Amino acid sequence: MPSTHYRRGKEYAISMSLYAQQMSQEEDQEMDRLKRNLLLALREDVTPRQRQLLLLYYGEGLTMQNIAQRLKIDRSTVSRTILRGERRLQRCLRYGADRYLRSCYPEHTG
Repeated sequence: MPSTHYRRGKEYAISMSLYAQQMSQEEDQEMDRLKRNLLLALREDVTPRQRQLLLLYYGEGLTMQNIAQRLKIDRSTVSRTILRGERRLQRCLRYGADRYLRSCYPEHTG
């Protein structure tokens, strides 16, 4: 009897391992989709100035003060522009996610 219990445990462990691999692959695919959508939103949904500052801030890791000095603009302008760009991206991505979820789960839409 103990060996049967062990085999069940081993089978369960294998099943859980396969499940974890599948979930990981789905998460990777979801992350890839999110990255594509973010790049698309950066190209199409923010102003050129917002894109420039967002890429300097997030892409190059510059501080707002460094960006202001480099572009010879006020730090508060950098801050406001980045914030507006972030908000625009959030709205675009939220709308895209909402539309995606409605297409996948139409029974849960109002």
